[in-house]
Amino acid sequence: MVTAACSTEQQTPPAPPPVAVTAITLTAEPVPNIIELPGRIEAVRRAEVRARTNGIIERRLYIEGTDVREGAPLFRIDPRDLEAQVQQGRAALQRAVAARRNAAQIVERYQPLVSERAVSAQEYDQAQSDLAQAEASVADARATLSRSQLELSYTTVRAPIAGRIGRAQVTEGALVSATEATLLTTVEQLNPVYAVFTQSSARVQDIAQRARSGEIVLPDLSRVEVRLILENGAQYGPVGHLNFADLTVDPSTGSQVLRADFPNIERILLPGTFVRGRIFAGTTTDGIAVPQAAVQIASEEASVTIIASDGTARRRPVVLGGLVDGKWVIRSGLKHGERVIVTGWQKAQPGQKVRVQPARNGRAAAAPAQSAPKR
Repeated sequence: MVTAACSTEQQTPPAPPPVAVTAITLTAEPVPNIIELPGRIEAVRRAEVRARTNGIIERRLYIEGTDVREGAPLFRIDPRDLEAQVQQGRAALQRAVAARRNAAQIVERYQPLVSERAVSAQEYDQAQSDLAQAEASVADARATLSRSQLELSYTTVRAPIAGRIGRAQVTEGALVSATEATLLTTVEQLNPVYAVFTQSSARVQDIAQRARSGEIVLPDLSRVEVRLILENGAQYGPVGHLNFADLTVDPSTGSQVLRADFPNIERILLPGTFVRGRIFAGTTTDGIAVPQAAVQIASEEASVTIIASDGTARRRPVVLGGLVDGKWVIRSGLKHGERVIVTGWQKAQPGQKVRVQPARNGRAAAAPAQSAPKR
């Protein structure tokens, strides 16, 4: 029996030494309240150029995909029929002016003869009525001519706004119609641009409630910063700001629309581009943030390693907010006063004893950038 006991003691491996780690103790601190939302880029101004008169397209006067100024000619529609209508209107106006001049002369001749009873009052009244009708005819002819001239001006289709013009939807020889409002092309202003996001109404109500309770300090809408993450994962440099928050909820999706404007001098952001927006919606007064090096992201999950009260390592899942100044904002999963391992967690197995040592140069080593898990 003594031999067996000695054999058992010899087979029991010694406990591994504590793993050296660096750690921080979590304290309450003001952290940005970051909301990450999907969105699309929209042009600030977008104009559909449509036919305003009937006719055949004679020429396209612009180069597709270039910038055009407001009022620049884009298409030329065959003007000959409308030019004839303008000439006809001018002739009608001349006839009306001549008729008015004759009616005015008759009234002028009748006026002294009425007192001498050489002309009856009825004849004089009729002359005055003819003059009034002649003046109305002149006004009608002048309006008809103006309308014809306006129609003629529509044969040169001009850009309603300045911006980048798209491809032509019609070619030379195509018949266009004002009645059907034939689409000719589109013009979009690309600097600045809008980024439009949708947010669940429940999330908006939650933020409003936290703001009323003082948990979050919200700035004015126009001072809320927004940063964009492009489709390739790169961050868009210029910072935008919210300029609109819809006050109605889409009944089919239960969401509200948020919109931010961004400078787009280099034309990187194009209408329809998918982006992710990081909205800095105020500051959480008693938030928690941990160094980026302390967070482990794998299989779309984030976690940290904490030091339990018995000095052992424990893996803890967390929900991440945004990454600000090299620190992950923790939405849930950690409490104030807990100790989180910053470096050395790779060597510490769950349940293994750890030994906290001072960080080199007074701080934990930096870690390579990681993307937050999709939520």
